Amino acid sequence: MPRIFDVVEFVDETANEMVHRIPEEGSGDFRLGSQLIVRTSQAAVFFRDGKALDTFGPGRHTLTTGNVPLLTGLIAAPFGGRTPFTAEVYFVSLRDFVDLKWGTETPIALRDKELGLVRLRAFGTYSAAITDPQLFVNVLVGTQGLYTTRMVTDYLRGIIINRMTDVLGEQTTSVFDLPALFDEIGAGTRARLNDDFRALGLQLRAFYTTSISPTEETAKAIDERASMGAIGNMQAYLQFKAARALGDAAQQGGGGGGLAAAGVGLGAGVGLGATIARELADAMRGGGGQPQAAQQPAPAAPASTACPKCATPNLAQARFCNNCGQPLGKVKCSKCGTENDPQANFCNDCGTKLQE
Repeated sequence: MPRIFDVVEFVDETANEMVHRIPEEGSGDFRLGSQLIVRTSQAAVFFRDGKALDTFGPGRHTLTTGNVPLLTGLIAAPFGGRTPFTAEVYFVSLRDFVDLKWGTETPIALRDKELGLVRLRAFGTYSAAITDPQLFVNVLVGTQGLYTTRMVTDYLRGIIINRMTDVLGEQTTSVFDLPALFDEIGAGTRARLNDDFRALGLQLRAFYTTSISPTEETAKAIDERASMGAIGNMQAYLQFKAARALGDAAQQGGGGGGLAAAGVGLGAGVGLGATIARELADAMRGGGGQPQAAQQPAPAAPASTACPKCATPNLAQARFCNNCGQPLGKVKCSKCGTENDPQANFCNDCGTKLQE
C-alpha cells in the first residue's frame, strides 16, 4: 500500500547530496493540505510520469489547488477536500558543491612528436551548482534516471573526460610541453564544459587540472630519452661502462692471473664499447647518418701500372710484365742513350731499332 505523506521535508545532515528523492523507491501519495517544508538552499520539485512539474522554493508550503495547479490537474476524482495524488518529490540542493573529483578511468592515447604514441592519465577537481532545479530534474532524472549524487557526478565525469581529451588532442604536440600548458588546457576544457553544464541546469563554478601524468610504459620511455640526452657522448659512456665492469671483475677475481686476464678483457671491452656506441649513435640519428667506420677515408690502394701489351696490372716498380714479359720501364737506346717508351720499336732521337 502506498505511503501517504502529510509532512514532506528533507534534512541533509551530510551536506553532500545534490538531489534526494522522497520516497526513495516507487511513488508516494500526497494530500492537499499536507505540509511541504523546503529549507534554505533547497528547491522541491514534484515529479510524475517522467516529467518535472511544480517547483517550490525555501519556506513552509501548504499544498492546495492554488499552489499546485499542474499536479491537481492530474487528479482523477475528489476526496472531500483531502484529495490524494501520486508523485515523487526531489529535494535539490542549490548550494555550491566544491572539491568534486574528476579523473580518467583508462589512459588517453595521444600522438607525440618526440615519442610517437603516449598514454596519459589526467586528474583534477571542479565545483558546480544547480541553477535550474526543474531542468536538472527533467534531464538527469527524467531522461537519465540519475537521482543520487554518485550517479550525477559519474555522469558529469564522463562529459569532462570527453572534453578534456578533445582539448589535449588539439593543444598537445609532445608530452614534454605539458607542464607549460596546464592553464591553457584547464581554460579550454572549462570553456567547452560551460554549455554542457548549462544544458543540465548546472553552472560550472571552477575547474582545475591537478595532474596529467604518463602511464608506467610512457614514463619509462621518457626516462630513457632523458638518460640518452644527459649522457651526451654515447661512445665515451659505453667505453667507460665496459671499462668499469671489467675493472670490477678483475678486482673480484684477485691475483696476478685474474688481473692479466682482466687487462686483456679490458682492451676488448673498450673496443666493443666503441663499436656499440657507433651503432647506437647512428640509430639515434634516425638512420640519416652513416656508421663512423664508413665515414673514415679508405686506405690508399698500392700504386700499379698496366702492361702496354696485354693490359695486365703490375706493381709500379716492376720492370717486366708478370704475364707476357713485356718491358714496363723506359727503354734506353743502345746508340744514343735516349730513353723511349717501352712499346717503341725505334729510338725517337736517332732512329736506331730498339727491339729485336
